[in-house]
Amino acid sequence: MLGHRTLTFTDYMAILRRRRLALLTPVVVMPIVALAVAKLMPPKFKSQTLVIIEQQSVPDEYVKPVVTADLTSRLASMREQILSRSHVQPIVERYNLYSTRHMTMDDRIDEARKNITIKAIAPEVSRASLPGFTIDFTASDARTAQLVCGEITSLFTGENLHTRQAAAENTTDFLKSQLAQAKQNLDDQDTKVAAFEREHFGALPTDQQQNASMLTSLGTQLQAANDAVTHAEEQRSYEQSLLQQIVPSGSPDSTVPAAPDNVTVALQKELQDLKVEEADLMTHYTADYPDVVATRRKISEVQKQLAAPRPAVTAAAAAASLTPQQQAAANQIRATLKAIDLEIQSRRAHIAQIQGQLGTYQGRISASPELQAQWKDLTRDYETAQKFYDDLLGKMKQSSMATELELRQQGEQFRVLDEPNLPDAPSFPVLWEFLVGGIGLGLLVGIGMAALKEYRDTSLRTELDVWAFTHLPTLAVVPFSRDYAKTRPQEQVAWFKRLFRRHPPEPQSAPESGS
Repeated sequence: MLGHRTLTFTDYMAILRRRRLALLTPVVVMPIVALAVAKLMPPKFKSQTLVIIEQQSVPDEYVKPVVTADLTSRLASMREQILSRSHVQPIVERYNLYSTRHMTMDDRIDEARKNITIKAIAPEVSRASLPGFTIDFTASDARTAQLVCGEITSLFTGENLHTRQAAAENTTDFLKSQLAQAKQNLDDQDTKVAAFEREHFGALPTDQQQNASMLTSLGTQLQAANDAVTHAEEQRSYEQSLLQQIVPSGSPDSTVPAAPDNVTVALQKELQDLKVEEADLMTHYTADYPDVVATRRKISEVQKQLAAPRPAVTAAAAAASLTPQQQAAANQIRATLKAIDLEIQSRRAHIAQIQGQLGTYQGRISASPELQAQWKDLTRDYETAQKFYDDLLGKMKQSSMATELELRQQGEQFRVLDEPNLPDAPSFPVLWEFLVGGIGLGLLVGIGMAALKEYRDTSLRTELDVWAFTHLPTLAVVPFSRDYAKTRPQEQVAWFKRLFRRHPPEPQSAPESGS
């Protein structure tokens, strides 16, 4: 009886002895039924292959692979592509799969997909790439399972090669188109820079140091040329004084070129000093600087004073005629004066040339700030285009090498390590699995039947059962006897009375004889 109290180990053993038939019968019958069901079920054969993933033969530091996606995601993507209708339906039709089940083509394709199992092999080291995967296919015929498994494996290996080659070629083509555009942009920037250099030749920011050096050099040359002119004019004045001493005043041969007076010499000296000062200022400041403007104004005023007309000075010839020696000396002095005049003329032309060059370099320096801003924009755009072009060129070379590697099949690829096997025994049903399952199911059914019978049994068998229902102490316990169960009811009552009799009855004394 169950449910009235907590059972002990002794109770369970007693129940096991009482209900052993209810327990053992399902344990014996159910495995037999399971084996019979397994024999009646159609067998299924599973063919399996092992595919390992080989990395590219060239180290990554020399040739970087183009396809860098996670292998797990790529494997999942290839699985969806291979299990698509366009790939599965030709296999179903070629091997006539599930044709005896009266199924539509869609149902046959779905059934084929269910029987295809792709399982990745977990790496032994964490964060490592997948070492490989297995492909299983289950069919009702062992040979068909092997052929279809091989077909699916070929699809995987071929799809991997095609995907990697297509990715490498597409990457290379894209980089080529981008490189062509980058080169065109670089050529346009180069043309702009060349045109700007031609337009502002010598005035570029990169020429400023050279312009400043040339301005200093030209200032030194101008000072030297002015000093040479001053020296030549002094020599001219000296030669004229000698000629005046030889040729008397009033002589027809006494007419000589007019010598500059002291005012003219002073003005010329001041003009030279002002131009030297202007050249020195332009090396440090722009043309709008106040000191530069004031110096140029002074130069203009001195030039106006020098341009004013002055009376020529003539030497009157002496009344008396010259001696031959005096005439020869005078002619020699005149020749010297002519040479000095030519030298002065040449020096002044050279000074004018230097002044023109000074103006040119001063203009370049004064225009430098505006040109520097434009030059900075041009060079920045050119450097950006050059850097982008160089970067694309390096990537395109890497992609070309990776593409060549994939075309030679030296990149990452799937290699079949174990060919699809020909199963020699069905993978389903497995007899020992059905046998174990039948035993387990029979044991559960037997336990359920024994528990049900025990629950419905209301017999009181122990003192604990009596106490659980009556809460009264037990005076005596009558043991179970098989002989008692076989006696008739009248004998059972007599036997029960004798069992509870405390003392045996005393024998009666025999009656005395009559006296």
